[in-house]
Amino acid sequence: MFVLRREEENPLISPEREHPWEAVATFNPSALRSDEGVRLYYRAMGNPDALQTPHAGLSSIGSARSDDGIHFHSRRQVIAPEAEWDRFGCEDPRVTFFEGTWYCFYTALGGFPFGPDNIKVAVAVGDTPEDFTERHLVTPFNAKTAALFPERIDGQVTLLLTVHTDWTSEYPRPTIALARAKNVSDFFNPDYWREWHDHLALHALPEFRRADNDHVEVGAAPLKTEAGWLLMYSYIQNYYDEHRRIFGVEAALLDTFNPQKLISRTYPLMVPEEVYEEYGLVPRIVFPSGATIVRETLEIWYGAADTVCAKATLSLPDLLQALDPTGPARTFVRSPKNPILTPQGVGFESRATFNAGAIDLGGSVHLLYRAMDAHNTSSIGYARSEDGITIDERLAEPCYAPRAEFEQKRGDPEGNSGCEDPRLVVFGDRLYMSYIAYDGAHAPRGAITSISTEDFLAKRFHRWTESALITPDNVDDKDIGLLPHEVNGQYLLYHRVSSRICADLLPDLSFKKPVVRCIEIMAPREGMWDAAKVGIAAPPIKVDGRYLLIYHGVSHRGRYRFGAALLDPSGLAVLARTADPIFEPELPYEKQGEIENVVFSCGAIVRDDTLYLYYGGADKVLGVATASLAHILKALS
Repeated sequence: MFVLRREEENPLISPEREHPWEAVATFNPSALRSDEGVRLYYRAMGNPDALQTPHAGLSSIGSARSDDGIHFHSRRQVIAPEAEWDRFGCEDPRVTFFEGTWYCFYTALGGFPFGPDNIKVAVAVGDTPEDFTERHLVTPFNAKTAALFPERIDGQVTLLLTVHTDWTSEYPRPTIALARAKNVSDFFNPDYWREWHDHLALHALPEFRRADNDHVEVGAAPLKTEAGWLLMYSYIQNYYDEHRRIFGVEAALLDTFNPQKLISRTYPLMVPEEVYEEYGLVPRIVFPSGATIVRETLEIWYGAADTVCAKATLSLPDLLQALDPTGPARTFVRSPKNPILTPQGVGFESRATFNAGAIDLGGSVHLLYRAMDAHNTSSIGYARSEDGITIDERLAEPCYAPRAEFEQKRGDPEGNSGCEDPRLVVFGDRLYMSYIAYDGAHAPRGAITSISTEDFLAKRFHRWTESALITPDNVDDKDIGLLPHEVNGQYLLYHRVSSRICADLLPDLSFKKPVVRCIEIMAPREGMWDAAKVGIAAPPIKVDGRYLLIYHGVSHRGRYRFGAALLDPSGLAVLARTADPIFEPELPYEKQGEIENVVFSCGAIVRDDTLYLYYGGADKVLGVATASLAHILKALS
């Protein structure tokens, strides 16, 4: 698992009106670090020239320096259009210091309007970082975003580039490929590229796109790590639909000795979320054009909304661990005894046993799970485990069955109804169970009941209090759970309204009125693994005055995964949130059942440094997975 953090002082470079050459936009930066700090090269766009580019500003390449990697100065134009093949613009630099020489590969625009015939790769060469005295056209065909590896690989100079980025019927899809040569100057030879292009398939990396209407481009120049070459690249979903297009950032690990071999890759780890990414010259863009490493921190330099330069960071060891195909599955490790509960008999739990709330009381972990019978009526079953994994006791009857009018079956006799998805917390000497009440005819509603811990441990389950409805009528509002600690004398209830996690503050635990507010805690991230819906898993866990929240995220394809977030002491603000999922359906009992590809949790407990997460697999069975609490908190802190 890893957390991506945007620099608080973003954007780092913005247009300056007093510089005509960068008055409109400054974006897509390429960065190089040295002992003196950071040197940034970026695409600068000036005001439109009515004689040359009446509808678009002319692009050139600017340079800036920073001592601390945040505050930049000494801005100047270092590469401007001058050749026939770049007279309409120089875009998106990728700068590499290689064998004593500075090479700036960039996108050259040789005509207007821009199209496949006039968008190619060029390079500027210099003996110093600001004086590029030599210039060459590189590709005679359509290509963009070329980046030179910073060292030879197997004795060869190696270039990574995206070929045919602009659609034609002959070349309808982009290709990321490697070019190898004895000398950098070989890349200036048109004959080299004609031969290379005739055998493009032999040079191509594996297909990165997950759908035919998506698009990919090389991002930053690859970075050498102990695990392989790390490539940050642009992944654009729905590229050919301007209304649904989503620019995202992903990472790939390439083999050290043969970077044409893909070891592994991430999901989108970054999408437009901040104002400066959502709004600009071209809205809703994050484009990863630079990457640097400072000790154990990876810096991602990116263009935002085709207007400004920005930076984000993440832990390099955490990212490499997530990219390690030989490592354990994500963050959590499944119990070899999974599934720990499966349907049995012909009664209340004959169809499914899943989605358990959990509480650690009296030396045992008590699991209250959703049990479904042959008629799809849900009640709450009881099981107990001393070690948190092995089931030592399981009751033959529900510990809580549908009893209120609002949870009796009123719809299809074979349709879903009853009491679903219990979550447990303790306040003082009482245990509170929140759950979803459903009659099959009206929208599901959140309900709460309680019992003394003494009665609970004695299994006097007839002493549950009368349940109270706590969410509004006719609202898609589920995944309810209490924060297990008071907040300034009040009580915080989490609930999911439509697709997002909300909260409301309650004056007491009488539950006389439904919640009336949606204080937004967390929303889906369009374009990422949790794009469609998010909801809490177990109630948040208090750690050092803050709260660890495990949540479920749902993709637009209906796949459920888990993520983690760190909440502030109020339980209302997200301090950090994982970019990648920390657990996802992988095994048959998680992929195949009542609903495919679902892992869903309502309960977790902590013993020493071990976090036990209880989860339903495919809405059919119950499993448990464990993780180091310290590991999760380290990534989030």
